[in-house]
Amino acid sequence: MISLTSPVETRAHHWPAGPKLVALCLATALLFMTPGLWPPLLALAGAAGLYLAGGGRFARAGLRALRPLWPLVLVLALWHGLTADWAEGLRIVARFSAAVALANLVTMTTRLADMIDALNTLLRPVARLGLNSRALELAMALTIRFTPILAQKGQLLAQSWRARSPRRTNWHLVLPLGILALDDAEHVAEALRARGGVIPPAKSPPVREDN
Repeated sequence: MISLTSPVETRAHHWPAGPKLVALCLATALLFMTPGLWPPLLALAGAAGLYLAGGGRFARAGLRALRPLWPLVLVLALWHGLTADWAEGLRIVARFSAAVALANLVTMTTRLADMIDALNTLLRPVARLGLNSRALELAMALTIRFTPILAQKGQLLAQSWRARSPRRTNWHLVLPLGILALDDAEHVAEALRARGGVIPPAKSPPVREDN
């Protein structure tokens, strides 16, 4: 979710990241606290309206971002079909779909730099207690950058496997993919050390001049 990007720019891209994150937290809390079937259905319809307001291309990108939910929807449909409790299954599916759709919407319309600035603002009180907020900001940025790159390398490994073997790809790709991830992490660590590391250097005491 945190690596999602928008194919087009919408008006929501110009909204500040902080209020969007606060609104997302409040909407998600209300969504899971409100009983009944109609609130999650209305929330899902509202999320769909927000996507459609960004245009057809933006709405299709948002729909593709919901693909990971399909296995969950299938399992819930089978289970509640066996228990003959379709209303409860529909409520759970609508609730989770609306929550993920709203979170994807915020991620797709917020730049990484704005997200990190909002995180820095939230961590400012605890940073005064000695927490290294810069390390957390870098971890968030690296996770977002590494996710699509690692997925792309996994696809390349799968293509190489299919070019050399008639069998389907399986767990044999886990080890080379892990080695590639460790190699990339080592290069990033070297680059960070070359630029001073994650922990900011301590301030040197002022030099006294003897008169």
